[in-house]
Amino acid sequence: MNIRAIAAQALGPVIGRKESLNTALPRALQQCHENDRALLQQLCYGTMRSLPKLSCLAHQLLKKPFKPQDQDLYALVLLGFYQHLEMRVPAHAAISETVEAAAQLNKGWAKGLINALLRNLQREQESLFEQLGDNPEFSYNHPQWMISKLQHNWPDHWEDILQQNNQQPPMTLRVNQQKTSREAYLQELHDADITASATPYSAVGIQLASPVDVTLLPGFAYGYVSVQDEAAQLSSDLLDLQPGQRVLDACAAPGGKLCHILEHQPDLEQVTAIELEDKRAVRIEENLSRLNLDAEVIIGDAATNTWWDGLQYDRILVDAPCSAAGVIRRNPDIKHLRQSEDIKALAEIQLAILKNCWQLLKPGGRLLYATCSVFPQENERVVERFTKLHLDACHHPIEADWGIERPFGRQLFPQPQGHDGFYYAVLLKDQT
Repeated sequence: MNIRAIAAQALGPVIGRKESLNTALPRALQQCHENDRALLQQLCYGTMRSLPKLSCLAHQLLKKPFKPQDQDLYALVLLGFYQHLEMRVPAHAAISETVEAAAQLNKGWAKGLINALLRNLQREQESLFEQLGDNPEFSYNHPQWMISKLQHNWPDHWEDILQQNNQQPPMTLRVNQQKTSREAYLQELHDADITASATPYSAVGIQLASPVDVTLLPGFAYGYVSVQDEAAQLSSDLLDLQPGQRVLDACAAPGGKLCHILEHQPDLEQVTAIELEDKRAVRIEENLSRLNLDAEVIIGDAATNTWWDGLQYDRILVDAPCSAAGVIRRNPDIKHLRQSEDIKALAEIQLAILKNCWQLLKPGGRLLYATCSVFPQENERVVERFTKLHLDACHHPIEADWGIERPFGRQLFPQPQGHDGFYYAVLLKDQT
């Protein structure tokens, strides 16, 4: 089966909103030769990144939509459009390979249709672009609900956010200071002919000029570094970790911030990680194992305390489930899978987790609320609602040279060749 057919098989369920790209792509990668995996990833991620724009073009050219059972064919059309518009693939090769993929999907009857659609795009591209010029979904390559919400929430920033969402993200590393220093590791990268630089805000961050396979990173298998965005690396400093403390990481998977906590302060009394899903908890254990770190991992719901032993924590990180609207460039299928009504439902889950975790925090303790969202409804408004309900909760302003100060917490937006979108707020619990 050629790469286009494998990509279409992977994207069909994603476009049909049955699963995420993170679920579908690993299966697809197992079906192709190792030498073709980079192309497969480019096709899948690129098509999902450009999906709103590509869908607008398809709507103009298709007389009627594909049936639900033919979402793989629709994915194939979009893959062909993406190759024509964004990749340096010779037109004849892209068309012939994409058309042939229909036969490999056992849908040879669609070869003529796909061939016609791809050739019509070639011939009519200029006219189609003119027709769609006033369509925001085409121009900004985002769903209308997301464009409107960002315009309302961030009138001075929305266009920059949309622009960054359409870019490919940088690859950023977190240096394990229990193993080496940032300066020493930068030298190791230099010696390995890997161009890199120190991040401006995280004291342990390194940004690579170009992504590389982790197996090429010096000492990766031995825990010298982990792959983690700079914004996510800020959490350990904000927790103000001290020796002898008991720390809870709620909603801990895949374990990046948990491992950073253990690297940042190795003399903690106890570190507990809560994760709702068994499959995601496996990722936590894998990361702990590679870094030779130890934490208590519990399968449980952070919105309830049925798993709790009754001993309160000095520090709690609530890295709440969210829309992930700040990391769209890393997870481009969010544009398609996330719906407007999800935000309100997520905000209620976030508030429930905050309420539950608050009772697990010692008087005088510190709770750090975090999301990878740029929507205030999931961020500052959740914290504001919480503080109104809990008079023993004091919002502690974050003084920093990153992000923008909000009435509650600080908001980071995705930056050109820099950190992702993120949000942090610090809450202190009264001593009494």
